[in-house]
Amino acid sequence: MGFRENLREAIDYSGLEQKELAYKAKISLRNIENYLRENASMPVADKAVSIAQVLGVTVEYLVTGKNSPAETLSSVNPEIKTLIQNIKKLPKNDQAIVIENALNLSKILSQQK
Repeated sequence: MGFRENLREAIDYSGLEQKELAYKAKISLRNIENYLRENASMPVADKAVSIAQVLGVTVEYLVTGKNSPAETLSSVNPEIKTLIQNIKKLPKNDQAIVIENALNLSKILSQQK
């Protein structure tokens, strides 16, 4: 797969909309749309880095398709994958609460061992 397909997969996996990606990466929505078009050119390095950071992938993944988010999580229990995807859909404040509670639970459990 090429940059366009890898970008599409990463956007789908992240649960972000194109406009959210554009805003968070500080890139115009028009540029994001252009990168997703047939025969699109790749972005310059600094924009590719911004996109990758927002999507939680590497630039290498966007360019080569190696180490996709799905591959990285392929060994994770399906219920945990679903949980992660559902957490990603929450508003940022709610995500922070869930993560904080999970970390606190993890600390409690590790102290009980």
